[in-house]
Amino acid sequence: MVDGEKASAPPLLRLETLLALGLDQRTAENALVNSKVTANLAAVVAEAGITGCDKSVGNLLYAVATKYPNNALVHRPALISYIVSTKIKNPAQLDAALSFLTNTGPESLDIGKFEEACGVGVVVSIEEIQSTVSEVLKENLEAILEQRYHINVGGLCGQVRKRHPWGDAKATKEEIEKKLAEILGPKTEADNVKPVKKKKEKPAKVEEKKVAVATAAPPSEEELNPYTIFPQPAENNKVHTEIFFSDGNIWRAHNTKEILEKHLKATGGKVMTRFPPEPNGYLHIGHAKAMFIDFGLAKERNGHCYLRFDDTNPEAEKKEYIDHIQEIVKWMGWEPYKVTYTSDYFQALYEHAVELIRKGLAYVDHQTAEQIKEYREKKMDSPWRDRPIEESLQLFEDMRRGLIAEGAATLRMKQDMQNDNKNMSDLIAYRIKFTPHPHAGDKWCIYPSYDYAHCMVDSLENITHSLCTLEFDIRRPSYYWLLVALGLYQPHVWEYSRLNISHTMMSKRKLNRLVTEKWVDGWDDPRLLTLAGLRRRGVSATAINSFIRGIGITRSDNSLIRVDRLEYHIREELNKTASRTMVVLHPLKVVITNLEDGKVIDLDGKKWPDAPADEASSYYKVPFSKIVYIEKTDFRVKDSKDYYGLAPGKSALLRYAFPIKCTEVIYGDNPDDIVEIRAEYDPSKTSKPKGVLHWVAQPAPGVEPLKVEIRLFEKLFLSENPAELEDWLGDLNPHSKEVVKDAYAVPSLATAVVGDNFQFERLGYFAVDTDSTPEKLVFNRTVTLRDSYGKAGPK
Repeated sequence: MVDGEKASAPPLLRLETLLALGLDQRTAENALVNSKVTANLAAVVAEAGITGCDKSVGNLLYAVATKYPNNALVHRPALISYIVSTKIKNPAQLDAALSFLTNTGPESLDIGKFEEACGVGVVVSIEEIQSTVSEVLKENLEAILEQRYHINVGGLCGQVRKRHPWGDAKATKEEIEKKLAEILGPKTEADNVKPVKKKKEKPAKVEEKKVAVATAAPPSEEELNPYTIFPQPAENNKVHTEIFFSDGNIWRAHNTKEILEKHLKATGGKVMTRFPPEPNGYLHIGHAKAMFIDFGLAKERNGHCYLRFDDTNPEAEKKEYIDHIQEIVKWMGWEPYKVTYTSDYFQALYEHAVELIRKGLAYVDHQTAEQIKEYREKKMDSPWRDRPIEESLQLFEDMRRGLIAEGAATLRMKQDMQNDNKNMSDLIAYRIKFTPHPHAGDKWCIYPSYDYAHCMVDSLENITHSLCTLEFDIRRPSYYWLLVALGLYQPHVWEYSRLNISHTMMSKRKLNRLVTEKWVDGWDDPRLLTLAGLRRRGVSATAINSFIRGIGITRSDNSLIRVDRLEYHIREELNKTASRTMVVLHPLKVVITNLEDGKVIDLDGKKWPDAPADEASSYYKVPFSKIVYIEKTDFRVKDSKDYYGLAPGKSALLRYAFPIKCTEVIYGDNPDDIVEIRAEYDPSKTSKPKGVLHWVAQPAPGVEPLKVEIRLFEKLFLSENPAELEDWLGDLNPHSKEVVKDAYAVPSLATAVVGDNFQFERLGYFAVDTDSTPEKLVFNRTVTLRDSYGKAGPK
C-alpha cells in the first residue's frame, strides 16, 4: 500500500520576505502573527510578482492586503500593477483608488475614470506646493501669530492637500515648517511649553433617551480572499489523511511523485473542482455556498469547475431537476467547464470494481440491509467476506447480467469491520436495481453507491480540490482507502461548515415533503430558501453570493445564521438597483375639495433618491387629481404628538405633491367604518407638515387607479430552528403569506415585467411575480425596509 511521512506545508510568507518589501521589523512580525493578514499579503505579493521593492511601494502593498474591498477582488491585480509601476505612489492616491473600487465592485473597470479618481499621471511640482503653502499661511496668518509654534500643522497640511490632493505630503509638511520658521523666527521658551488644554464646561444635565450609536464592525471574512486557504495543485504530494485500521496498520494517503506528475501533465497544473449535486430536487441556498466555493475557487485560480450530476440512484433522478440545476447554476453567475454525469463513468467504475475483487479487496455479499446493520453494530464480519475471489468475480458478473434478484446480493468493499469508524465497515460498492436510468438508459441493472463512485469520479476527472460539507469528514478515510487501494490519483479533500439559516428548512427530504404535500406552492414558493424560491421572491444572485462571502467558508461549527443577515445583503443590493414607486395596499379614499373637477396635475416622482434634475429617465409621472387614495393606517380619528399621519384638522404631505389638510370625515353604517376623507390641498406649499405619505390618485376623472395583487411574505416557520422539532410541520407559520388582491398603483407600473424590482415607498422591496397576466400584475414582497440586522454595521 501507499505509505509516506507526514509533511506540513511551509509558511506562506517568511519574515525576510516582508522585510524585503521595505516593511519595518515590527509591522512584519505583527503581520506574521495574524494568519489572515499573512494569507492576504501572500496573495498580494504573488499578484505583484516581486521579491523586493522600495519601502514606499511595500507600505502601499501592505495597505492593499489589509484594506482592499472584498467586493472588487477581480480588480486587485490591476491596482497592484499601478502600485508596482509607481503610477500610484502615495497613500492619498491609494485611498482614492480603494474608494473608487469599493463603489465599482465586480463590474468592469473604467480605466479612464479610475485614473482620474486617483490622480494617475497628475504631477504637482514643488513650485506649486510652495505657492499654495504661501497662500494657506497668509490666510491663517492671524492664528499663526497668536498661537505661534502651537499652531496645528496637520490642519495647515490638510488645507494644502484639499487644493493639491496628489501633492507630496512630506514635501508639503517640510515647506510649511520652513515657512513658519521664517515668519516666527527662533522658538522662544514659551513656544516649548505645552499648552494647557481647557476643560470643557459640562452642560446642565438634561434627561434624554439614550440613542444606540452604530459602531464600526471589525473586519469580516468579506474583506479577505476566502480562497487563500487552499493549496496549489503541485503541492498535493503530502500526507493529507491517515487511515487507521483496527489491527494497528496505518495507510498514509498521498500521491506519489509519478502519479502527481501524470495528473499535472493532464491538467496543465490548473485547479480543477466540481459541483456535484444529486438531481433529486431543487437547489437551495446551501447549494449556493457549495457553488461559491467550487466555482469560486476555480475562477479565482484561473482553473475549471465541472458541473457533475451525481446520478447513481435511477429511482430518484428526474430530467426536471437536471434542467433546473443547469439553469440555476447559470443564473447564479457560474459557467461550468463541462457538464458531466457519474453515469458517464459507469463502465470505468465497473472495471475498477472487478479490479478490486481481483485484489481481494471486494466481495459479493448476500446479507439483507437489516443483517448488514446488525453486523456493523457488533463489528462482525459477513459470512461471505472470505469467499474465493473467483466466486465473487462470477457472482458480480451474474449481478451485471441481471441473473440475481434485486436485494439478493451486493458488492462490498473489504475494508475493516472492526474499525471504530463505521464508514470503514465494508461499505456497499454496488447494488442491484432493475430500473432504467434517466441518462444511461437500460444498459445497467447494477448501480454504484455514492461512497464507491464519488471519490473515483473525482480522480477520473482529475479534480484537484474535492470540497464538501463537514458531515462528510468521517467519510474521508473510506474516500482515500479506495483510491489508495486502486493506486489512483488522490484529490485534496477539504470540508467546510454546512449553511444553517433560521426559520427555514434546509433538508432536501423535508423540502420535498413540504412541496409534495402542498404545504407550500411548489419548489419556487417565495417562502422557501430554494434558489428558485429566492429568485421568484426578487432576490438577486449578487445578493446571495454577497451573503455567502460574508459568512465565509471556514471549518467553524455549524452555527445557526439568522435570516436577518441574508435580508441585510438583499436590502443592500436592492437599495442600489430597485427603482422607487408608489403603491397603496389598503386604500382610503380622499376627496380634494378645493381642486376643480376634471383637473389632473402631472407631477414627477423620483425613481432614485439622488435623481439628477436634468435626467428625465430618473423620474416617473404621478397624476394628482380630485380623488386620491392613502393607506388606511395613515389616518386616525384621534391625533397624538408622536403620530405623523393624517387626522381631523391636521396636515400631511403627499410625497412629490402637496400638503393636504383633513377637513371632514365621512363614516359608513358604524362609527368605526370610515369610507371617505375630505381634505384641502395647499397649492403654494407654504405649510410644512412633518408627516409624508405615499398615495395614488385616479389617473383621470372617474377612472379607477391601476389594480395590482400584492403578496406579503413572512418567515415560513415560527421557531428559529424548526429542524430540531419532532413536529416540525406543526411549527409552520399560518401567517407566512398574505395576499392583497386589489392594491392601487401609479400608472407607470403597468409596464412592469417579470424580473423587475421596485421599492414601494414606505412599504418595502417588491418584484413582479411569474403569475402576472396582461390583465393584472402580481408583486411579491422581497424584503421589508426595516433592517434590524444592519443597525450594528454591515457584516
